[in-house]
Amino acid sequence: MRIAVMGTGGVGGYFGARLAAGGHDVAFIARGAQLEALRAKGLRVESPLGDLHLAEIVATDDPAELEPVDLVLFGVKLWDTEHAAEQIRPLLRPGTAVVSFQNGVVKDDILRRVLGPEHVLGGVCYIAATIAEPGVIKHANTLQRLVFGEYDGMPSARVEAFRNACADSGIDVEVSPDIERTIWEKFVFLVGLSGTTSLARTPIGPIRANPRSRAFLHDVMDEVVQVARAAGVELPADYAEDRMAFVDTVAETMTSSMHHDLERGNRLEVPWLSGDVVDRARALGVPAPANRAIADMLSVHAEGAQSAPIASHALRTPSP
Repeated sequence: MRIAVMGTGGVGGYFGARLAAGGHDVAFIARGAQLEALRAKGLRVESPLGDLHLAEIVATDDPAELEPVDLVLFGVKLWDTEHAAEQIRPLLRPGTAVVSFQNGVVKDDILRRVLGPEHVLGGVCYIAATIAEPGVIKHANTLQRLVFGEYDGMPSARVEAFRNACADSGIDVEVSPDIERTIWEKFVFLVGLSGTTSLARTPIGPIRANPRSRAFLHDVMDEVVQVARAAGVELPADYAEDRMAFVDTVAETMTSSMHHDLERGNRLEVPWLSGDVVDRARALGVPAPANRAIADMLSVHAEGAQSAPIASHALRTPSP
């Protein structure tokens, strides 16, 4: 397949590298220090599943420099979605698929509006991968899975071609016949994990162990479930309980990318996670007070370090 990776971060860099190593024609779109490193030294992946180094790759910051492709693997930060979607227009031809492995639900709403629904596949990914340094992707464990499909649930040649490309490249892959539900299933846990670990500034272990924070985590996820059901997505009414059982199986050190971004003073995706839940809940007439608390309190840090106070001062009571 001829593939373009729009956003060569942890997700796009890892899966793009595996696809390229599997013999597919992959071009990487990046910017800044990442682009400079890709051009100078290629792309390196460090992984428990085997390291790889692509010494010479096609890397650019301008999609218009590339020929149209069969598929765009879309992986920019959520606040860049609309701008990046406009940028990839030159890569599209009839039948070109765009599959986003970003966080959230609203991602595909934006892509359908900008590019047209005929180009958009639904997708989710499961991986812990980050940019360790420019040009180097660090894969934390052996989990690396992609799930995708057509929104109408029908088989298609482009989905089958991408499934085969992933399988040939050593990527765990699954085609979902109900990708909208699959996306919402991940969204339930993602919103709970990102919101609570960021608000409490701690990994999941202490949150699930404390009765009050555990109850709050449940409520955050249950609100997402009720919003999904109100929107016509067929999640079970007790799906939050299912996710709480899953929470008890993960490592106590597990945290979220948004928690990492908060600790590093980076911009946060909270408006597209808990904030999106609040917006959808309001439109559907569903209460979402726990997600509103997360969205409102983390709004202080949503734009990154520049949005936080420069200094804090303890309140002192004047002496009589």
